[in-house]
Amino acid sequence: MSKVYTYQEIAEHNTTESCWIVIDGKVYDTTKFLDEHPGGDEIILDLAGQDATESFEDIGHSDEALKILKKLYIGDLDKTSKPVEVVSASSTTSEEAWQGNANLVMIIAALFFAVAYYIANNK
Repeated sequence: MSKVYTYQEIAEHNTTESCWIVIDGKVYDTTKFLDEHPGGDEIILDLAGQDATESFEDIGHSDEALKILKKLYIGDLDKTSKPVEVVSASSTTSEEAWQGNANLVMIIAALFFAVAYYIANNK
């Protein structure tokens, strides 16, 4: 049986020293992964201590990312607990965070089109 955490417990882990997120009702300790995240630690830190499901699904992740995520699993969200407000551990403003996310989306889109172009022209 896995450990069950409340939103309050999860919210206490919103720093670079202890960084937890929730995705699809599962709790992940992403602390040791912050430096390895391809999109930078700010993206995870902005959602530290919170439910990151929507952001995680919106960006789209590779099979490799999903394998890494499984290794970070520490328990489940107590579905009876209520979300609490979490002050972001990241020092960026929301405008800077939006710009960083927009840049990441543009880079991913450019890579996608470059790969598609390569495949289409090398058949």
